[in-house]
Amino acid sequence: MNNIKKTDKNNNVYLILKGFIISIILSVISILIYAIILVNTDVQESTIKPVITTITGISILIGSSISCLKIKKNGIVNGICVGGIYILSLYILSSIALCGFSFNINSIIIIIVGLILGALGGIIGVNIGNR
Repeated sequence: MNNIKKTDKNNNVYLILKGFIISIILSVISILIYAIILVNTDVQESTIKPVITTITGISILIGSSISCLKIKKNGIVNGICVGGIYILSLYILSSIALCGFSFNINSIIIIIVGLILGALGGIIGVNIGNR
C-alpha cells in the first residue's frame, strides 16, 4: 500500500513539473512573438505589463490544465502548485538577472493571477480528465 502512495506522489510531482515546463515554454514562445510584434509595429510600450500578465496567466492555466488531466483529483492544489512553482521560479530568475528583487503592485497582481489561474486550470484539467 505504501508503494502505491509513493508512486502516486512521484507521478503527481512529475505531472506538476510537466505542467510547469509546458507553462514556461508557452510563455517564452508567446513573449518572443509579442517582442517581434512590438519591434516591427506601432504597438506602444505601455502594453507590455498587461500583455505579460495575460501571457503568464494563460500559460499557467494551460500548463496546470494539462498537468491535472491524469491526476484526476485535487486539481485546485495541484494547479496552485504549478502556478506557485512558475511564479517562484520567475521571481528567482528575475532577481538574479536584475541583481535585486522588487516587490510592487505588479508583482502582487502576477502572483494572484498565477495562483488563481493555476487553481482554475487544475479544476478544468481534473474535470476534463474524468470524462
